[in-house]
Amino acid sequence: MHKLNIQILLLIVVICFFSCSQKKELIWEENFEGISLNEEFWNFELGNSCPQLCGWGNNELQLYTENNHLIKDGYLIITAKKEDSIYTSTRITTKEKVEIQYGKIEIRAKLPVGKGLWPAFWMLGSNIDKAKWPLCGEIDILEYVGKEPSKIFNTLHTKNSHGNTINTKKTHIEGIEKGFHVYAIEWTKDYINFFVDNQLHYSFSPENKTEDIWPFDQPFYMLINLAIGGGFGGPEVDDAIFPQEFVIDYIKVYK
Repeated sequence: MHKLNIQILLLIVVICFFSCSQKKELIWEENFEGISLNEEFWNFELGNSCPQLCGWGNNELQLYTENNHLIKDGYLIITAKKEDSIYTSTRITTKEKVEIQYGKIEIRAKLPVGKGLWPAFWMLGSNIDKAKWPLCGEIDILEYVGKEPSKIFNTLHTKNSHGNTINTKKTHIEGIEKGFHVYAIEWTKDYINFFVDNQLHYSFSPENKTEDIWPFDQPFYMLINLAIGGGFGGPEVDDAIFPQEFVIDYIKVYK
């Protein structure tokens, strides 16, 4: 009996060791506290990106402003509007302020609803100014388009897949528009896994990690935006839906 107790104790120690070693370390978080966006973390991207990339490269219809968002009760609320004939929204990034290489990145958010809307939480390679897109790489942790209800898109853009996006998964999730959900990736030097509410939906782990296939071995920065129309979100927009809110509770990054 004494020997059996020792064996059980050793088993418990081993389980505890592995459980503790698996626990992820929180290294950065944004809980949207206070009354204004923390500009130590965030940059605004404004206008329609003309003349460099009119329509943000996707023939999008909105103008981005500093006035289409609100920090309230611990939430970031981005509101898409149509005022007269002008669509407005907000787009923010952490470029040159918060940049990440590997780890678990997650966002808890509530989606806006309606044809023509295109909310997203995504990442771009920090070398974008030098390497340009798509060589810099892009990780789309959350994309939703109102014209396809109950579907979430997870996509990786690389030079290899440019013009023919092959690294992508569209998942049907009934009721995804209701309430808040957690969208996340686990990103290592070997793979990127995509999750919704802790359910794995897509994994990318190419064996041949050339620059054109795997630009994901460098720091990336985060973006949040709510686009309107465009090549993916449009072309049709239901003007009766406005205003619509994309609500973000938090973002967390684990080592």
